[in-house]
Amino acid sequence: MELDTGATAWMLMSASLVLLMTPALAFFYGGMSRAKSVLNMMMMSFSAIAVVVVVYVLWGWSMSYGGGDIAGIFANPFDQFGLQGTIYGEDGEFLIDGYGVPVIVGVAFQVTFAIITVALISGAIADRVKFSTWLVFVALWVTLAYFPMAHMVWGGGLLSGDGPFASIAAPIDFAGGTVVHINAGVAALVLALVVGKRKGFGSEVMRPHNLPLVMLGAALLWFGWFGFNAGSAFTADGVAGLAWVNTTVATGAAMLGWLLVERLRDGHATSLGAASGVVAGLVAITPAAGSVSPVGSIALGAIAGGLAALAVSLKYRFGYDDSLDVVGVHLVGGLTGTVLIGFLATDSGLLYGGGFNQLTVQVIIALVAMVFSALVTYVIALGLKVGMGWRISEADEINGIDSAEHRETAYEAIGASR
Repeated sequence: MELDTGATAWMLMSASLVLLMTPALAFFYGGMSRAKSVLNMMMMSFSAIAVVVVVYVLWGWSMSYGGGDIAGIFANPFDQFGLQGTIYGEDGEFLIDGYGVPVIVGVAFQVTFAIITVALISGAIADRVKFSTWLVFVALWVTLAYFPMAHMVWGGGLLSGDGPFASIAAPIDFAGGTVVHINAGVAALVLALVVGKRKGFGSEVMRPHNLPLVMLGAALLWFGWFGFNAGSAFTADGVAGLAWVNTTVATGAAMLGWLLVERLRDGHATSLGAASGVVAGLVAITPAAGSVSPVGSIALGAIAGGLAALAVSLKYRFGYDDSLDVVGVHLVGGLTGTVLIGFLATDSGLLYGGGFNQLTVQVIIALVAMVFSALVTYVIALGLKVGMGWRISEADEINGIDSAEHRETAYEAIGASR
């Protein structure tokens, strides 16, 4: 197959849009944090970029998409270590099968997914963890949890169309319901439990310090998500167009679903709810963007927005301190989108006459992803708790993690707006 410059340009633009999502997440999480923690929260996202791009080039791509499959869980990390054999071949550039896109462009696209996934987890542990421990966690988690999950789902492993569950039906994860959102959401829950609660959780009011910053972050996430979902078509075609429309429609419906729950439950529709509904809709449509109709996307988004709005309050009922609602938005949203494919997929969904096979396999891959992510994250988190320690001191947490960890503050009058 010859080089397709149009598809290549599309993928380079999509990769750039997805890379933008991590700084956008920094705005979103930073605005949701307290004023004394905003810089640390943003640094956790920015540092994820720095760590992941390095390890991805060295062994991440090879573990995800290289040769030498190991038990269907990961590929040989040394097969294409340092991207050897992925840039140029004897007859020109290596191309991704069926698309005419150079493999090195596929590397560019996929590394941005790895970055945003690990950055998402940081929202669960705001205000209270050592920056050095976070950096080590990023390298370990992306290696032991993300790269294997990417291989299992997209690299021909256990949860792919080549895996054992495909005998029921081909699993569908268009752009990362299991790989990104369920993976990160479960990791966030485990990490929140291992690290423990913030001082004052449940007794002090911990409001977002800058709601316009939250809404800016949500807007930039929405914009970048078109690269996430439409880019996963790997060429500029009708599937990409469908993914674009479904992403927009589901997100709008999810915002309305979240605001409706707020209005009925609390009597008010809030800007924080609108921004959170946007993200919940983006999360839920991610696995389904190429397999459901625009009308199906309305239903999927509305359900996901409502469920996520209800789920964010679970942390108070069960006593885990998921600071910025990663579990409620990403785990619940990712599960909702992944499972609803079994009902709404136009080719194989239950509501389209496809029977229960697609629904069954969607539930299976979601459960496997949850168990795998939970076990790996727990081992890493516990090891780091023993080896490095997670928590900053109580005094530093009270005074502000920005000053303690970075010797900076976002605002001069920090004491007035904690």
